[in-house]
Amino acid sequence: MSTPDAEQLALDGLAPRKRRKRAPAERTAASERPIARVVLDVQATHLGQTFDYLIDERQSESVRPGVLVRVRFGGRRVNGVVWERADRSDTPSSSLRYLERVLGPQVVVPASMREDITRIADAYGGTRANILRLAVPPRVARVEQEQQMVAPFTRRGAAAEALWRMPDECRRVLASSYDGLQGLDDALHGGRFRAFAVDPLPGVGEWCRLAGWMALTAMSAGKAVVIVLPTMREVNDLSRELTGLGLRMFERTGAANGGYDGDVAVLNASLAPAERYRAYLAVASGAVRCVIGTRAAMYAPVEGPALFMILEDIDYQYADGMMPYAHARGVLRLRARSHDGVFVAMAQARSPISQWECGANHVAQTPVSGFSTSIRPLPSVIKERLPWVRWLNREELGRLGDTTLGARV
Repeated sequence: MSTPDAEQLALDGLAPRKRRKRAPAERTAASERPIARVVLDVQATHLGQTFDYLIDERQSESVRPGVLVRVRFGGRRVNGVVWERADRSDTPSSSLRYLERVLGPQVVVPASMREDITRIADAYGGTRANILRLAVPPRVARVEQEQQMVAPFTRRGAAAEALWRMPDECRRVLASSYDGLQGLDDALHGGRFRAFAVDPLPGVGEWCRLAGWMALTAMSAGKAVVIVLPTMREVNDLSRELTGLGLRMFERTGAANGGYDGDVAVLNASLAPAERYRAYLAVASGAVRCVIGTRAAMYAPVEGPALFMILEDIDYQYADGMMPYAHARGVLRLRARSHDGVFVAMAQARSPISQWECGANHVAQTPVSGFSTSIRPLPSVIKERLPWVRWLNREELGRLGDTTLGARV
């Protein structure tokens, strides 16, 4: 029993089962562009580049730029996003590994979003993985399966119809109340980058009315819309305004197939994981062209020219507390320039940076700031809207001809 081949005897029926060794699966690299460059979900700064992996021929059709994949990295498995496909790699072929699997068929990071993420990371000194963990919500496989069963549907003419139904009186009041509003209207219909600092009229709901007009005008011109608001109170106010103008919120239709439909999606970090991922996929696929929400909406994956608007840009809610500490105002302005779109900073009290940007002589162009055109309400309109205020002193009473001047009480 001392030989190396000795075995421990076992009773009948109690011997351990012998497991068959699985033969390693034979893999063949894809015939076209067999290299996938993947951005891994690893937050270490020194690992901020893409890593090359081989694509199996059986996965070639599903491995598209922007899809989620799972790969081996070191001694563990991590998720990542396919950034691009290439014909060759600088990594030695003996060191290349195959992709483990493709997590889903949907492209969650479209082409323009990948470019925006790269520019944001460069502007704020972070990595693409730092931005991806904030921009892309956690994956919910059930939502992807539901989207495969329901055919996508987009109401392309909804904004133009709503703008046509907008009361003429409302549009006339807006046009006659602001100095330079025609320039904003021309920019929303144009095809080059413009930036504006807008002061809305004083009063409850005036900013909502102006934001609703801008959203409808941009959508009717074929542009996407991203509006970032400080809190959910403003999100709910703007939702009611857009609904009153004829747009529909992205929600369940009530049909037998359980589909979702709408013109306006809400992106917010406090949403349930499934609802947030469903709204994100609807925007990424182009089914929804208008996005409103809090700070999380600044990474809405819209394509093409778009209106990027922020309300009360000086509020502390817009400062991100995670690396690379990107600010919503700078992100939206950078994305507007990247998309040849329009950036609007609207506030009841103009922020110092917005006021600084309105000076043409001293403004320096940076990725997150630059010259902005000022739009203010006309002084005569402000005077009509403001309450009647008078100092009840002797001089003012004398100017008004008050007969009680000097009377004792």
